[in-house]
Amino acid sequence: MSGDSDQPAKFPAIAGIILVTILVGVLTLHRIDASDVCSGNEAVEGVFLQQMVEHGELLFPKENGIVPMYKPPLFHWTGVAIARLRGITRVTAADLRAPSALYATAGAALTMLFAYTIIGTEGAILAGLTLAGSYQYIGQGRFGRVDMTLTFFETLALFAFFWWLPSDPYAAGARARVRAHLGALYLMAIAMGLAVLAKGPVGAFLPLISILIFMIVTNRWRQMITLLDPGAIILGGTIASAWYVACYFAGRTEILHRQLGSENAGRFFGSLGAMAPWYYVKPILLNSVPFSLLVPIAVAMALFATDCNSSAQAQESTAKTLTADLARGSARLFAIFWAVTIVFFSLSAYKRRSYLLPVWPGAAVLLAWWILAIPPLKYRRATAWTFGTICCVLAAINFFILPSRETASCSDDSLRPAASEIARVAGPDEPLYLFGFSEEVAPLLFYLDRDAPVITGRLGDAPPGYIVLPASAWKTHAAEAPGLEPVLTSDHGSRHLILLKHGKSYAMNSRPGFKRVTGRLP
Repeated sequence: MSGDSDQPAKFPAIAGIILVTILVGVLTLHRIDASDVCSGNEAVEGVFLQQMVEHGELLFPKENGIVPMYKPPLFHWTGVAIARLRGITRVTAADLRAPSALYATAGAALTMLFAYTIIGTEGAILAGLTLAGSYQYIGQGRFGRVDMTLTFFETLALFAFFWWLPSDPYAAGARARVRAHLGALYLMAIAMGLAVLAKGPVGAFLPLISILIFMIVTNRWRQMITLLDPGAIILGGTIASAWYVACYFAGRTEILHRQLGSENAGRFFGSLGAMAPWYYVKPILLNSVPFSLLVPIAVAMALFATDCNSSAQAQESTAKTLTADLARGSARLFAIFWAVTIVFFSLSAYKRRSYLLPVWPGAAVLLAWWILAIPPLKYRRATAWTFGTICCVLAAINFFILPSRETASCSDDSLRPAASEIARVAGPDEPLYLFGFSEEVAPLLFYLDRDAPVITGRLGDAPPGYIVLPASAWKTHAAEAPGLEPVLTSDHGSRHLILLKHGKSYAMNSRPGFKRVTGRLP
């Protein structure tokens, strides 16, 4: 590590960025299928991806034939693209998680490229290693949800904005430079539009609010007008609204109600539940120790320190100092984005830890800037090497610990064995229903890989076919359903399911691997 931000030799920088990118790719892909899909939050995305990949429902897939999509489809479309490139026709746990791994790896590469342009080779490598050592970043890169897709495009929007922005709002020719970097402005608009397609309006709202606050506190009033380029606004707005407009003209208003109603306004105002305002205190500090403990300190330094280590600056030339306006400006932008994200989701009634994921790429650049800019000049090399070593140790821990924890967390909760047993009894063309489940049924549907409508009312009134229900529900409702015959018990870990047959006799005996039940069930 050199410590110079204007290192002329690009090959070491490119080689370092490639190596760290490969490291993040290995961390996210290593045993990515070790754990079954047990979480309802992950499984429901898997069901939608199955509908797209296996049945061609690219725009308006439904869970179990009824429930519309919870999130916009960019994550799922990425999964479809990966499946097409690989020739995949049936979605597995690895296929579900592949888009997150892709966006996590690409996000690390993007973060390092940005850091290289702002704080040099050493800062780029430290930023990338920070992400590799971050428990939350790597963990979410192995999880089949939309959050990493959102993280990538929110990060790209912030980076593109800073690439577009003149370093000095008052310098001669600043307006000309804005025009020269119009491509970066359009890239920012595209990124914000895609962020909306990843998770909804919040994908553009948080970066945009952060950018506006940054421009206000840095007295960039002249450039706020230039930011409102009509072409960029139309392009970003078209991308962001395209799928929603398609829903409207296709008459899929139930999707719009879910997306813009319960999934956005409902979560913010509490119709889906509420957590305490201080919910995020623990995740902020402990979700990726020790980095998560250091980030708030770096945020405070970027926001409130007026002259970071001026004595060290005196020992360096203006060209080489890491506390130049450009580097400090980027640190302030990411600090503002971190604070805006924390405040917004703290005000929101419904909260999840993964909502904090988008702050990590910017926080990684912020930490790299802080590590290289704040210590006295004579200690910087030792500080950088120490920090880099800690990152490598944590990356190694992530390599071994994450797959083991994922597997352990699902050891007693997987519905894959039960789904396999049920599929051997109830053929794909035979009616299959669900009854009496008080939990999310998406994990079972994912492994059944078929629709199984939920029936309500009296169990005895169930239509002909097979009915899957928890053993506890069968004990409660058995008396009201004398015509239903138990044909399978499935006991795996904490899962105890019963398969009932109702109506005509299906050809079960030709299918191996089922348990015929006689007498009283336990």
